[in-house]
Amino acid sequence: MTDYDNTNSGVLFRNDKGDNPKRPDYRGSMNWNGEERWISAWIKDGKNGKFMSISVGDLKEQKQDSGFKEPPPADDFDSDIPF
Repeated sequence: MTDYDNTNSGVLFRNDKGDNPKRPDYRGSMNWNGEERWISAWIKDGKNGKFMSISVGDLKEQKQDSGFKEPPPADDFDSDIPF
């Protein structure tokens, strides 16, 4: 199998909206200039027919927005705390 360059490409999968109609119809990820991004897409009706409205964001920010917090590196510990 040959190696495939995934730079500047991505993929979307159908999303289970559950009981929230505001959730995107499709979710996925992409690589943009070597950085991983998330993609969300909604199918909408327009005057010229159906279209997809797309939102792209930083994958690290999405983890933080979901409540996921990475601990700070041990090197950032400040031992001169005044209390």
